[in-house]
Amino acid sequence: MFGYVRPFHRDMKIWEWEGYRAAYCGLCDTIGRRHGLPARMFLSYDFTLLAMLLLPPTPRPELGKCRCPARLWCRKKPCISPAPGMDTAADESVILAYWKLRDSVADEGFWKRQWARIAALVISPAYRRAERTCPAYAQTVRECLGQLRALEMENCASLDQSADPFACMLQAAAPATGNPRQDRAVGQLLYHVGRWIYLIDAWDDLEDDRTQGNYNPLLVRFPDGPEGHREEVAATLRHSLRLAGSALALLDLGGWQGVVENILTAGLPAVQNAIFNGRKLAPVRCFGTENWH
Repeated sequence: MFGYVRPFHRDMKIWEWEGYRAAYCGLCDTIGRRHGLPARMFLSYDFTLLAMLLLPPTPRPELGKCRCPARLWCRKKPCISPAPGMDTAADESVILAYWKLRDSVADEGFWKRQWARIAALVISPAYRRAERTCPAYAQTVRECLGQLRALEMENCASLDQSADPFACMLQAAAPATGNPRQDRAVGQLLYHVGRWIYLIDAWDDLEDDRTQGNYNPLLVRFPDGPEGHREEVAATLRHSLRLAGSALALLDLGGWQGVVENILTAGLPAVQNAIFNGRKLAPVRCFGTENWH
């Protein structure tokens, strides 16, 4: 997956950082419990945000214990107790990971295509299980990727139009709760985060896409070079984050409110700054005390 949606833990309270780590580990544990060990390899920071949006808005998260498959020799780690919201996030994470791999088979170079084809085959049983649980979301992802493929074939130069299918794909990840105000706010938050992910990924892939001749909306929109329009692109990314923040202001997420706010106001801007300055993102150090720089 993408892995851009992450917190900036130096600006977080200790219990918020521990809650985020527990949500991340809880999502990993849930994916393993529902879909097996291979599916856990495609765990995404991005869907940890979705899990927090779908969990009950309690003042403090309810924690359990789980064994980390990467550290079997260590004691069990705190993780979010099993919950329907975590199950939904796990299933949808597998669905999106599968279709991202299928998309890579069509877009990437020879060796990356082979890796993506093998990886998609490995998690295809997990995908079929997740599709049975979330058929509507699987259908939405399939349709949105079809729309995105059509826009790529047209060499679409509109940033809004090209980003819309991916944004809609993430927006659809939040199932309806019956509360129109909450559903609309969560949907708008995820839509604008999805738009931001699509465009920051396009900037991150500029050199590879330019070299390989792949479609990139920024290269089409700015044929003289997107680098000369850096501030213009940064402005539209900041606009998406402001709109996501406005949607968050309408929500009551309990103990998750500060964590999600940190992601939108500190984590994503820090990621954007790192990518615009050509720095590669290191993994979030969920097992230690250091974050990436």
